[in-house]
Amino acid sequence: MLEIIDVVLGVLRPGLLGLAVVLSAVATVDWMVRTRRLSPFGRVARLFRTTVDPLLMPIERVVVRAGGLPTSAPWAAVVFVVVTGILLIAALGFLREQVALVLAAINHGPQGLYRLVVSWVFAILQIAIFMRVIMSWIHLRPNAWYSRWAYKLSEPILRPLRNVIPMMGPLDVSPIAAFFLLGFVETVLLRLW
Repeated sequence: MLEIIDVVLGVLRPGLLGLAVVLSAVATVDWMVRTRRLSPFGRVARLFRTTVDPLLMPIERVVVRAGGLPTSAPWAAVVFVVVTGILLIAALGFLREQVALVLAAINHGPQGLYRLVVSWVFAILQIAIFMRVIMSWIHLRPNAWYSRWAYKLSEPILRPLRNVIPMMGPLDVSPIAAFFLLGFVETVLLRLW
């Protein structure tokens, strides 16, 4: 199973990078057409208006509804593809790590079970902190059903850190400190046994 995930990741990483590069080039040309840096009557402009612009219409609607300019739609599409690719690679890497941990736990008996439980507990806590950061960026309600778990798990860790670590202007660095602190404590606990 690990080999399959490694092969998928080995193909996915360069594939998504290539897709991002191609989309960046397409977005650049489409942006030039939309902002009239290229002649709107040329072949390239006609080609992009007939082939690329219809594909970008749903993204353009979202950008305009959010208060952006329609000319930003190509860049929003690139950002969406890049972020989705990063999340996909991270999810597959996480899955690979968990499969490796389960296999190692099976081979090492009680010590392996201890290491597995410690790793999973700290991974869940780090995911909760990461979700808190993402949810603060997009202004989701902390008491909504889909975000409540992240607040309940991360607040006991973040609250004491906020009392010690001052805000840097509008930036709260306590999640970064908590992330590194959790990694350190996890390493210490894993070395105990």
